[in-house]
Amino acid sequence: SLQNMKMVPVPEKAYGTFFEGDCYIILHTKRTSRGTAVDLHYWIGKDSSQDEQGAAAMYVTQLDTALGGSPVQHREVQGHESETFQSYFRHGIIYKKGGVASGFKHVETNMYNIKRLLHVKGKKHVSATEVALSWDSFNKGDVFLLDLGKVLIQWNGPSCSIAEKSRGLALARSIRDSERGGRAQIGIVDNERDSPDLMQIMRMVLGERRGELRDAIPDTKADELQKANVRLYHVYEKDSDLVVQEIATRPLTQDLLQHEDCYILDQGGFKIYVWRGKASSLEEKKAAFTRAVGFIQAKGYPSSTNIEVINDGAESAMFKQLFQRWTEKNETQGLGKVYTTGKIAKVEQVKFDTTQLHARPELAAEQRMVDDASGEVEVWRIEDLQMQPVNPKTYGQFYGGDCYLVLYTYLRSGRPHYVLYMWQGRHASVDEITACALNAIELDKKYGDEAVQVRVTMGKEPRHFLAIFKGKLVIYEGGTSRAQKSTPEPAIRLFQVRGTDEVNTKATEVPARASSLNSNDVFLLTTSQVCYLWCGKGCSGDEREMAKMVADIVSRRDKHTILEGQEPAEFWEALGGKAPYASEKRFQEQVTHYQPRLFECSNQTGRFIMTEVVGFCQEDLDEDDVMLLDTWEEIFLWVGKASNAQERNEAIASAKEYLKTHPAGRDLATPVILVKQGYEPLNFTGWFNAWDPYKWSDGKSYEEMKNSLGDVSAISEIKVDLNNLSLNKRTLSTSSLAGSGTASASSEYKSHFSHGESNSYSNSSSSNYNSNSHSSPATVPNGEGIYSREVLMHRTVDELPEGVDPTKKECYLSDADFHDIFGKSKDEFYQMPKWKQQNEKKQFGLF
Repeated sequence: SLQNMKMVPVPEKAYGTFFEGDCYIILHTKRTSRGTAVDLHYWIGKDSSQDEQGAAAMYVTQLDTALGGSPVQHREVQGHESETFQSYFRHGIIYKKGGVASGFKHVETNMYNIKRLLHVKGKKHVSATEVALSWDSFNKGDVFLLDLGKVLIQWNGPSCSIAEKSRGLALARSIRDSERGGRAQIGIVDNERDSPDLMQIMRMVLGERRGELRDAIPDTKADELQKANVRLYHVYEKDSDLVVQEIATRPLTQDLLQHEDCYILDQGGFKIYVWRGKASSLEEKKAAFTRAVGFIQAKGYPSSTNIEVINDGAESAMFKQLFQRWTEKNETQGLGKVYTTGKIAKVEQVKFDTTQLHARPELAAEQRMVDDASGEVEVWRIEDLQMQPVNPKTYGQFYGGDCYLVLYTYLRSGRPHYVLYMWQGRHASVDEITACALNAIELDKKYGDEAVQVRVTMGKEPRHFLAIFKGKLVIYEGGTSRAQKSTPEPAIRLFQVRGTDEVNTKATEVPARASSLNSNDVFLLTTSQVCYLWCGKGCSGDEREMAKMVADIVSRRDKHTILEGQEPAEFWEALGGKAPYASEKRFQEQVTHYQPRLFECSNQTGRFIMTEVVGFCQEDLDEDDVMLLDTWEEIFLWVGKASNAQERNEAIASAKEYLKTHPAGRDLATPVILVKQGYEPLNFTGWFNAWDPYKWSDGKSYEEMKNSLGDVSAISEIKVDLNNLSLNKRTLSTSSLAGSGTASASSEYKSHFSHGESNSYSNSSSSNYNSNSHSSPATVPNGEGIYSREVLMHRTVDELPEGVDPTKKECYLSDADFHDIFGKSKDEFYQMPKWKQQNEKKQFGLF
């Protein structure tokens, strides 16, 4: 933080707590596949002075220079922080009144003198702001924490969601465990009528409540249409005037950014990016921030607008994803060209063995493969809006006038798993497409709602779909595979064949004219007499072999192989004469290093709102929500068990909306994959680091977390003296104040309980050990020093609560926690040889 215009380090324990009167600088370094990425944030408290804000900006520039100009710089304003910033503080951010000068006194105060009300907002990224101690601060839609030092009362607004309550509780627990060393009680008011005692304490502190509570305050979030509106400006100075010149709007391409210049990219006023070309002048680079602030003012945007300053060659993932394609510098050819080397025709396909896929889920994700495609395949065609089985002899042949359902069944851990593909022909009727979706739902029900549903648009088949047809996938432009065909099949057809093996090959019908040819591929031209295999100059032997296999499916006629440049006259005649066609080497147009992104989807406001989860992990998949995972080639929709029916039904529409409004101008035919909680396929779980398949069976729900706060009857009296907050004499028959399940019986507490009540604490906390055990540690004094595992595990000596012996951290765990962590009782543990004890302690961060 900045104090007297100087940078002062913040103690680690205080990370996530910000004084509103101060400015802070946060340096964040993370390892990536391409080295390390550095982010520099400067945070502006709402009551900080202009001087401090200026000093913060100056220090950021100095740090940036010292770090070689590689960090991404962010300007963060209190209450409007970027997702990246919020992702550093998983339990949430707390805003404290005042500045550090007054604040250090705060930190030192003893626990009896704390009296504050925190307003907690947000269900993904939580922030808690200190507000006036008054009922006027409350509203029906948010969580409020009344913090009385010894006691934290969480009051949940009647229209709060479960997610908001859970995040509020996580924040309360984090205050208890990190700020109070585990020595505080948490009580929860979910319904005022059910918590008379807690309400009594609240009224003693806040006074009687007059009148109605305020209605919920809707969260103002940018919708997708706003975020999709990207504009690029060239910003430069001309005769001491700032010139802002609009260059382009979406979809943006990378070649618009010239290395000699600086640019501003305005994302719908939601966020401003400044890109500094590596060959731009030092003056220009220095002026980047001030220009961005000037730009915000000129546009009339609020001063809280997020600004990110990015250097040429060290762009953030967020920035790159606003462009249609982005190629890393070591993959470009020549300056400004956005081509990657290697032709699409030669997409490297990794040969799989299943064991490798299971051992390396990240490989399954990168290769977009559920398994090795050796499972069972069943295919139905939609006919008269019903499912008709397709003759297995013709599996793999798809007609553009039809819709099909393909059920793929494979075994995993001895249990069947299902993937249900809905293939929609380009010329199928709207009724058939609808019937296809409805039949898919019925089929899914038949398999216990476990199937992963994949919407496949003709021509955009995902890789696994190709693999299950073993190289025999043929897509006919029109027509139908039904018995009664209304139109005769054309006499002359042309197919483009792409692929090098059974896993990645498909043949697609293209217009039968010369301009459809491409030197990189093999084409099949079928006439009533003969089938030509035309081999372009750029194709390989493998590609020719695969084309021969496909040729037997599309034609029973004689096969003639012809090489590009040696065609007989009949070949050109069949195509209606010679014509120019694509012959340059094909470049891959995929985004190279697309960072997968996770969003929480919500349509509660009537608008489609998505909140990004940066640095996501499995924990972020919220049971109450539908989440969207964008991996560029595919869109996954993950449906939580407790998500509401409306969000589930709207999920596919939401995904289409997302593609439509994506600033990079995405392909609307991108496959959309519906995944249900508990039935996630490998190509989904592989995007998550260390996926735990058993998490859903023991992940704690909000109710379980609430109940685990401790035995409600353990505290028979908590009284609050409003003068000095020492607990006063009025007895409360508390039925809903929960013990913290940690140091609920610490000596500080004892002095505030009538002596007769001390036996309400279970004596397990006295933990008397066997005196004849190998290494019996000093007994922890009766009723004292039981701490939560968070307070003890992976902590340095300085971070431990006062009085804890760092060589015997495990003694301070409750018996239940001890057994949970070590899988044995304390007695059994102390029977083991000393070296074995040490090893296990190291393993669990208790050494």
